[in-house]
Amino acid sequence: MNFTRWSARFPGTQRRAAARTEHAAAQAKRGEGAVPAARGGRADPGAERSTPADGHPADSTVSGTGTGTGTGSGTATGTATGPGTGTAPAQRTGVLTAVPSLDELSVREVLGRLPALVALVHGPEHRVAYVNDAYTAGFGARTPGAPAHEALPELGELGLLPLLDQVQRSGKPRTAKNRTAPGGGSSYTVTCTPVEFPSTGGTAPEAEAHHAGVLIHLADVTDHAEAVERLRASERRQREAAVTLQRSLLPQELEQPDDLRIAATYQPGGTEAAVGGDWYDVITLGAGRTALVIGDVMGRGVRAAAVMGQLRTAVRAYARLDLPPHEVLQLLDGLAAEIDASQIATCVYAVHDPNEGLLAYASAGHLPILVRDEHGTVRRAADPTGPPLGTGGWLHTSGTIALGPGSTAVLYTDGLVERRGEDIDEGVAALERALAGAQGTPSVICDRLMRALGVDADHDDDVAVMVLQQPARSGADAELFHNAALELLGGIEAAPRARAFAQGVLASWRFPVELCDLGVLAASELVANSLQHGTPPMRLRLRRTDRRLIIEVTDGDDHLPRRRRAEPADETGRGISIVATIASSWGSRRTPGGGKAVWCEFALPDK
Repeated sequence: MNFTRWSARFPGTQRRAAARTEHAAAQAKRGEGAVPAARGGRADPGAERSTPADGHPADSTVSGTGTGTGTGSGTATGTATGPGTGTAPAQRTGVLTAVPSLDELSVREVLGRLPALVALVHGPEHRVAYVNDAYTAGFGARTPGAPAHEALPELGELGLLPLLDQVQRSGKPRTAKNRTAPGGGSSYTVTCTPVEFPSTGGTAPEAEAHHAGVLIHLADVTDHAEAVERLRASERRQREAAVTLQRSLLPQELEQPDDLRIAATYQPGGTEAAVGGDWYDVITLGAGRTALVIGDVMGRGVRAAAVMGQLRTAVRAYARLDLPPHEVLQLLDGLAAEIDASQIATCVYAVHDPNEGLLAYASAGHLPILVRDEHGTVRRAADPTGPPLGTGGWLHTSGTIALGPGSTAVLYTDGLVERRGEDIDEGVAALERALAGAQGTPSVICDRLMRALGVDADHDDDVAVMVLQQPARSGADAELFHNAALELLGGIEAAPRARAFAQGVLASWRFPVELCDLGVLAASELVANSLQHGTPPMRLRLRRTDRRLIIEVTDGDDHLPRRRRAEPADETGRGISIVATIASSWGSRRTPGGGKAVWCEFALPDK
């Protein structure tokens, strides 16, 4: 739409157009152009339309000198001679007035009216030359000519006398922020500026040296300092709450498996660093197997700690399913996105199997596990490593690394090895070197690694470290740990062979008769269940530790058994119920190569 064309028909448009035409004709009659003749200043718009009583138009030109004194006949030239000269004109109601010159202002008057405290000292002893009214009101009258350490004791209390020396020597200004007077007095931000006094005409060398002085400007920032302190107190309370929450969500006491010795430590970041979401856990899975987990939520404060607590709880729940490591991380990945889509987390989930001497693991964007073997060689757990939890769209995979007798493994978060300005691989290499030389129990190794990597109370990030050892047993200690296995080919002779094998092994391990009978019964029921519902190959494995007897049967079928209530007329379906009744615990899991393992445990009597 042509707005101009249609707007011509709006009410009042014709009247405004006619008024503009008449005004232009009047200007042309007076000889005025569209551009004012004088460009040095803009006259009052009302002045050019005003006329005297005689009806003649008023002359808008005023004559005068336009000097810095503001006097004259009223004419302005519109010129300025330079900064500080006071000849730059100002336009005001059609009359051009001059800006006052700074040369006309008294320094004493300016400093005296400042709300800040100002003092002027001179000479090597910083003798008092001047203090303004604000300074006198704050600290009392001061005697001119007296040295600063005598006449201005408050400067010594604020620790400013050395600063005056520095300013006088260097000739450069210095600032000291938030200096608080002793006794909880006011706080000041102090600026010391070097100044030069006019020469007095003296001839002595010391007289020339006295020309150097320092202007001291003290701005009262007490309110600001108190506000900052309140903010810091609030941050301390929030940090304490986050640390308390963080520590309460971590395991208060680590589970100690039969075959491993484990220690872990958590060190929150320094007071200037917000608490992160580092966590660790140890979960016994049964049948001698142990899950180990360490992770780091990419966030700070209470929120990160809360997300960490939810993930740790979920890990314990998923671990009870006895799934492979990569499947646990797959479940955690979806859960992390549901908890908070804006936060991600890294995590390593590993499972130790003493029968295999392996550590199976899966990593979601976390740093590699380090393992030192019995000969002192340190190796990194190789890939696979997937993206962090919460990113989605990735299929995690599991890997394995040997963890034989005499081996030590370390799981850790990035706060241990990451440093500003350094590649993280350099930190991991430093950790490898520290682990190669660290000896002792897991708790001792934790402390030594923290010290070797420079982690202290002022560290800028929180750190979690877990150390686990597979002891190399010998002598009487080795007599408490035994393994025995029997391959079962199936058929009607499998059950009698299994019972005979279990009876002989348990008797050789010198178990009480009652425990031997229960062990034989459990082995018989598990083998019978495998023969009926499983497929070859089958294996019966017996294992004893210093605290329990473990009986496990594996086969090639991956359907997990479940306990059910058998009816009185049923001839089958009671095997798992019998095992669950006589054993301390039982469970089942799928094996990596396909198939399943069904196990039960008996707690050994205390000696």
